[in-house]
This record gives sequence, structure tokens and C-alpha cells, in this order.
Amino acid sequence: MIKCYKHLAVVFPLAKKSLPVIYTPDFKRHRTSPQHPENPLRVEAIWRFLETGPLSPYLRIVEPKEAPFEWLTQVHDPHYVMRLEEACLKGHPHIYGPDNEISFDSFEVAKLAAGAVLVAVDLVEKEGEPLVFCPVRPPGHHAEKDRALGFCLFNNVAVGARYWQKTYRRRLLILDWDAHHGNGIQHAFYENDSVFYVSLHENPRLSFPGTGLAEERGAGGGEGYTLNIPMSLESGDAEYLKAFQAQVDPAVRAFAPEGIMIAAGFDAHRDDNMSFLNLTTRGFAAMSAYVREWSRIFKAPVISVLEGGYELKSLVASVETHLKVLLGF
Repeated sequence: MIKCYKHLAVVFPLAKKSLPVIYTPDFKRHRTSPQHPENPLRVEAIWRFLETGPLSPYLRIVEPKEAPFEWLTQVHDPHYVMRLEEACLKGHPHIYGPDNEISFDSFEVAKLAAGAVLVAVDLVEKEGEPLVFCPVRPPGHHAEKDRALGFCLFNNVAVGARYWQKTYRRRLLILDWDAHHGNGIQHAFYENDSVFYVSLHENPRLSFPGTGLAEERGAGGGEGYTLNIPMSLESGDAEYLKAFQAQVDPAVRAFAPEGIMIAAGFDAHRDDNMSFLNLTTRGFAAMSAYVREWSRIFKAPVISVLEGGYELKSLVASVETHLKVLLGF
């Protein structure tokens, strides 16, 4: 799959090919309407592939635990956390706008999604796992400190990164290749110099959520620790690879991360109608190969967390390619 990127394909051999996956069928209990793009079929399709596909011999399924209130509130305002719980229990159909549909169980499921990333952090730190995949829902990277946004209830990656940062004192790279800018992640770490947030996303002047301009580079002590790379409409594999070669790779090597988190959205695929980007599985393979190389150089474990990706066939194909490259197949 990555033979066209031979300069990236020199990867470190794992002592064992193991793929811990933090998953529970309870992720499907976050009920959205049939026409909503973020629906249970997404994780169901990924799980069916993992369970029956070529990676199944390497799976280690780990149950998530609900993220505790004290860690959710490291990123989110306590009043927002309580408001979300109340809205779900009262049967409200959505919160902060119709995009953010909720059901009775959504609060508990959102805590499981964020908690899955905490479990992943403990796996890499306590058990030495080099790679963990979290196919969670609801997604998270748009969720702000005090509100849901863009299908996202809790900011799973931000909560996990804060836990990793504070519990284990790691310098972290967060790489976000979802088609849309991860405004919530950026805002959580905008003044922080131990988390380097890198996002490649559709031109924010034309695309939701409207943040992620190149001049947004961090503030205070975190100035220079945010790298936004807006991609022109119709950008595909060649444009993404050029951005990695010219900007992302040099910046990551200069930062020298001790841990890597991927906000792994796959809605930039050309078959996904949630963006006007044209990535293929080859593009996701190339980006994943860069991650594996950084992991080798810096001995940095990788935690990949599902974000967007709504066309089921391209979503599953992209996840397969992504994981195979990270595993070294």
C-alpha cells in the first residue's frame, strides 16, 4: 500500500504485532436520527471489519471506562457537563443546535468515548503498547469548553491528551487530519508549549467551523505550538504529501514528541460528501507512514482516535489502510 512512498516505508519492527482496540457496542447507544451522518452504522461497519478482516488475529479488545468528572472538567466547564447530562435525561433531541443530536443514553456514551482514550493512555504507559486504536463515537474534536458543536459532545482527544500530559508528563503531538478544523482541540491547548497541535483541513474561509487559519499559531507560552495548514478545495494525495514534506515533518521533528495522538477523521476522502477534499486511501497511507516513522525515531507511542468519516465504504477502507501501515504490514 505504501510502495509509492519508499522513503517513508522504513519502519521499526514491533516485538509483537498487537492491535489494542478500545471498543464497546455501547457506542451505538448514542442514538441519532436515520438521516444524521454521525450514526451508529459508522462504528458498526468498522467493528465488523476489525472482527472479521485481516487484522482480526492481532486484535486485543479492551473495554472502555467512563471518563471521571474530574478529567472531563480538565477540558470542559462543569456547568456544561451537568447541562449535557440534564438534557439527555430530560429527553431533549439535541443540544446547542440540531447538528448535535442526543438521546437518553448519549451522556453515558460520551463519557465512554472520552474514557476510551484514558484507557488507551494507560495501556501505552503501563503496558508498553506502541499503538492503540479507539473507534469511538460520538466524535470529539469540535466540542468546546462550554458547548457541543459539530456532532461532538465531549472532546475525546483533548481530554485524553490532558490526562496523558498531567499524569505522565509527556510532550505530545496531536495530528488532526479530519476534513474540518479541530477548533476544540486547538482552543484547549492554545497557550500550552507541551502539546503541539497540527491540523490539515479544508479552507476555513469556506468550511465549518471557520477556524484554523494559518496565522492561528498559539498564544502566550504556546505561541508556535499550533500549526494550521488550510487545504484548498479539491486537494488530494499529492497536495497533502507536499504539505507533510514541506511543513509537517520538519515541525514534528523539531518538536520531538514523546507521545502521538491522531484525531483520525476520514471525511477528507474523495467519496465522502462531507467535504470537497479528494484524499484516497493512498493519501491516508502516506500520512500514517509519517506517523510510524516519527514513532520509531522518538520512541513515541501512538493513540489513534476516530473523528469524522461518514461514507461507510471509504471509512472502512481508510481505517484498514491506516492501521495496516501503523502496524507495519
